[in-house]
Amino acid sequence: MPSEECFVYITLPSQTEPVTAGRYQLDTTRQGAAVGQFVYGRSYLERKDRVEFDPVELKIQVPPFRTTKLRGNFGALRDSSPDAWGRKLIETRLGNPSPSEIQYLLNSPDDRAGALGFGLNVQPPAPARAFNKTLDLARLIEVADQIVAAEKDPAAPAPAGADAEQAEALMRAGTSMGGARPKATVEDEDALWLAKFPHRDDRWNNPRVEHAMLTLARECGISCAESQMTTIGDKDVVLIKRFDRNKAGKGYLRSRMVSALTLLDADDTPDTVDKRQKWSYLLLADEIRRAASGSQSKDLPELFRRVCFNALISNTDDHPRNHAILAKDQAWSLSPAYDLTPNPMIALERRDLAMAFGTWGRYANRLNLLSQCERFLLSKEEATAVVDGMKATIGESWYRVCRQVGVSERDCELIRSAFVYEGFGYDLADPTIATDDAEELPTTRPR
Repeated sequence: MPSEECFVYITLPSQTEPVTAGRYQLDTTRQGAAVGQFVYGRSYLERKDRVEFDPVELKIQVPPFRTTKLRGNFGALRDSSPDAWGRKLIETRLGNPSPSEIQYLLNSPDDRAGALGFGLNVQPPAPARAFNKTLDLARLIEVADQIVAAEKDPAAPAPAGADAEQAEALMRAGTSMGGARPKATVEDEDALWLAKFPHRDDRWNNPRVEHAMLTLARECGISCAESQMTTIGDKDVVLIKRFDRNKAGKGYLRSRMVSALTLLDADDTPDTVDKRQKWSYLLLADEIRRAASGSQSKDLPELFRRVCFNALISNTDDHPRNHAILAKDQAWSLSPAYDLTPNPMIALERRDLAMAFGTWGRYANRLNLLSQCERFLLSKEEATAVVDGMKATIGESWYRVCRQVGVSERDCELIRSAFVYEGFGYDLADPTIATDDAEELPTTRPR
């Protein structure tokens, strides 16, 4: 049975240097099934300042953990693994279209989300101090464009002046904060930023629109990642401040971070029974109650506001990897919002979010939002004020905000239909037909 293993390191609260926490082993059976095993090290368990990797699966205990889910991976380790863009770079570097999960972990740079790190030695390496600088963005965009072009056309030239390994090092794309868009972590004098670049297939200026949505969400009272725009040549780049890292002297304090996918013990494989059953804001609210009990009175109403915002801007990409909880010290709490994107559609009667949230499943509708508001610690009156107030704010302000941050008139017209679509206000059928399967529910006309 083939086996791979690596050591897992963690940067503890208030520290900038990692320590060895445990060992992850990945075995493959003769039938091709992956079996993962993780064990905390004895020296780590003896530390008074030890912390758990996540509040669900890898809690502090002596016996080893085993799993056959997620190709033998544990949720907290998967959250530290590179996203689709980072994986693409690693596959290019290794010349291997399907590395093992351990290979992804070992070959990703140390700007990954959260506080974990991975290596082949018992002692962790010194943390990386050098990051791409914001002044390197022109070169980073050039490399990203060439990598995207090569993916579309195998005959396209490789990144000029850099082989695949140099390109991967240039991009330093180890973050797992979601998405397949070209991106890189960059540093200025005060912080780390996630730089998101334009893509050749974009229908509109995605970096500028994403910045607009984060700005609009803040106007709606939502806690969001800080963002700003920069223009390199003729290309716009949105910079999202890393909320899991805080500069401290010459290093960075690192917060533990796990996705809602891990909290829900779910998979991200499309169209699975697991996805239909577990991709739920209601279940996520229950898990936040358990994991972040000290902040649930703030976090659950905040989660409700985000669901409402997603419904009102037709953000149908609100999957569980686009939500997370964070621990700067011992306590967990909901992370700032990120990856907020509108999705204009032709359909006027019905639009569905990625996760269920009410009696009518995923239906992005006012009454559906209100139907289970108590699960988010809001009374019907409080929830009604949130929904109606946010509807008015978005309806009145989305265009102004977009234009103020430089979204063009053409792009505003392209995304206009995403905001406060007609079906949001429809009166729904008798709630006794409630089901978790939103696709099978009928739509109704307004009163």
